[in-house]
Amino acid sequence: MAIEKQEIENLILSILSSINKLNDEDEKIDFNSDSVLFGENPQIDSLTLVSLVVDLEGAISENYDVNISLTDDRAMTREISPFLTVATLRDYIEELLS
Repeated sequence: MAIEKQEIENLILSILSSINKLNDEDEKIDFNSDSVLFGENPQIDSLTLVSLVVDLEGAISENYDVNISLTDDRAMTREISPFLTVATLRDYIEELLS
């Protein structure tokens, strides 16, 4: 099943927005495709990243009837982490679904 790149990004941003609602008003983040998720100066903490990954896997399974693992060996052995930014995560999910 082909899922459009923008649709994947919208799903990521939607989940981040839901997680963001739990933050205090002064801690809310305006997420976009360049938002840093992992590495140097991330905009989210490691627990939020784990929640994002779990929620994404569940949403993709539920909405598109496709089971993927975002934390398999392919993700962990890449020179550039797929979790670096929203855009790198989007591209990695697109790769897994193709």
